[in-house]
Amino acid sequence: MDLTTRLLEQFVVLAEEEHFGRAAARLSMSQPPLSQAIQRLERGLGVRLLDRSTRAVRLTAAGSAFARDARHLLEAQQAAVGRAQRIASGTEGELHLGFISGISYTFLPRVLRLTRDRFPGLRLHLHQNTSAELASMVRSGRLDLAFVRGPLADPDGLGLRTVATERLAVALPAGHPLAERTTLRLTDLAGESFSLPSLTALAGLAEQVAAACRAAGFAPRDGARADSLPGLISHVAAGSCVCLVPEQVPAGALPGVVFRTLDPDGPDDNLALTVVAATRAGQRDPAVERVLALARSA
Repeated sequence: MDLTTRLLEQFVVLAEEEHFGRAAARLSMSQPPLSQAIQRLERGLGVRLLDRSTRAVRLTAAGSAFARDARHLLEAQQAAVGRAQRIASGTEGELHLGFISGISYTFLPRVLRLTRDRFPGLRLHLHQNTSAELASMVRSGRLDLAFVRGPLADPDGLGLRTVATERLAVALPAGHPLAERTTLRLTDLAGESFSLPSLTALAGLAEQVAAACRAAGFAPRDGARADSLPGLISHVAAGSCVCLVPEQVPAGALPGVVFRTLDPDGPDDNLALTVVAATRAGQRDPAVERVLALARSA
């Protein structure tokens, strides 16, 4: 069967609304043609996508899976159109940019500001996720560019370039004895309980924290876990532990938490974090290259 863009859009909207009337209104069409289109889709696929009742519809297991894949197809199609437009004009169109949460405080706003000032015709659509998921989205074409935490566990199919470096800082409860000092060494934290990054959602940060502590001669004591920077810092605010975070996390991120810089414990600095730009291997997109150049200057 012919899976047109319009048919995919109709099913995705219906999956979101779970109601034919509301979906038809969003699609600027009447309800009977929408119902007929979905019935044709089900016949063409040979599966039941919806459980229907007089008041609403519910997705079957097959319907949920198809809705998710249909969204991916639409996103990839939109990204392909945007790439063609940018390559034709060089400075206009749409670019889908992925980012990890750790760069959203300082680095990413600088990149957005520079892009807006230099290339006002280029619209950036932002997508926040983990480094691993962002890498997958770049490979599939759903993202044109992603800023991730290096090193990546699976770099296959990607072009990777380091665009920024930053250092780890320590977040402490405001009443902690070490908070009275302006700078610390990692060895000062050897006896502390740590709020540790998730090994999946924050894999790059988790690896860096473990490596830095290992180089300082100790393994961080597991006091709590979180899959986001706000979650890590929230454990610290509760007064139960300390954590290591990128230095650009703002000092006022959460009441009851103070941030201190870390001095290296030896001649090798194990506190450096890298921000890596990921594109599809072999990709040559002038708009992406322009944004990358701005990212390096940011």
